Amino acid sequence: MLALELLVAKQLPERGPLCAVYGDDDYLRREVLMRLRGGESAAYFTGKEADWRDVHDALTTMSLFGDDAQVVVVEEADTFVTACRDKLENWVNSPHGSRTLVLEVKTWPKTTRLAKATDKVGLAVDCGVPTDNKGGRLNKFTTAAKKWLSHRAKHVHQCELDRTACDRLFDLLPLSLGLMDQEVAKLSLMSDSGVVDLPLVEANVGDWRTRQTWDMIDAMVEGRAAEAMKQLDKLLAAGEEPIPILAQVAYTLRKFATASRLVEQTEAAGRRVYLPQVMLEAGFWKNKTDDATRQLKAIGRPRALQLSRWLLEMDLAMKGYNSGADAARLELERLIARLSDEAKPARAGAR
Repeated sequence: MLALELLVAKQLPERGPLCAVYGDDDYLRREVLMRLRGGESAAYFTGKEADWRDVHDALTTMSLFGDDAQVVVVEEADTFVTACRDKLENWVNSPHGSRTLVLEVKTWPKTTRLAKATDKVGLAVDCGVPTDNKGGRLNKFTTAAKKWLSHRAKHVHQCELDRTACDRLFDLLPLSLGLMDQEVAKLSLMSDSGVVDLPLVEANVGDWRTRQTWDMIDAMVEGRAAEAMKQLDKLLAAGEEPIPILAQVAYTLRKFATASRLVEQTEAAGRRVYLPQVMLEAGFWKNKTDDATRQLKAIGRPRALQLSRWLLEMDLAMKGYNSGADAARLELERLIARLSDEAKPARAGAR
């Protein structure tokens, strides 16, 4: 099954005892893993460190408290599959209980006994992106990707992605679905009508200013206020409007706000916090989770827990009587100051 088919399906297909999520696109693998979970609790293992006994225990052992994980995920599982192939074949052919083992791998040769057995009773999801158009596969993928992006715009970002705007995004950007999703999320915050149309795309996507804005946001959340102010001045001097910049900043800070809530919820439930997984669930790309974890620590818990309130204040300020470009710039500068190293709350007991 293709990842894009799974992501737009109204109903999740039967997972069976084993699912293989394979291919070279990190973003697609992350989205598929989240869809396969379907909101259920999950146990996570890292392939290089995972032991079959521990994974098998997670699949078969019942908890006294009824909080069992229904999905067991082994990330970066290529070496795990190689080392435990016989045991995995036995599991697929004779599973115990109703739990699902999900293997996240780069490669999944279809000719192996394990792959053939999985096709019969489980699910294999292809998260690769074609690099050529042999047999028309790149054209087919692009068509499916446009359908997916429109679906995601509607159901995740609560906006309508105009067909011509969608086509233009694929012209302006590399075939990176994570990047396209990020751009649509930003554009959805900039649209007053709830429609992302062609003029909005052409005015705000695909130039050096977009990259510079991400650099400014990195400096902001890492507490480097002077650098963030410098980048902001460059953007404004080049003619960039403050309101689109503010939309891009808000998009990123919402993910940090979500991460801080997930940490609180995990601790309240008495579970160990695994920050890379928290950052994934908050919406960061897998190859960005280390940077995002470091940035969340730089923000610090007291400020991270205030991000939602700050974002609400920003939104109200922009919709109030003092809205406009000057107000947007003021909000940006206030955020930079709030997140600066100088404004970091002192540790308890610090002198």
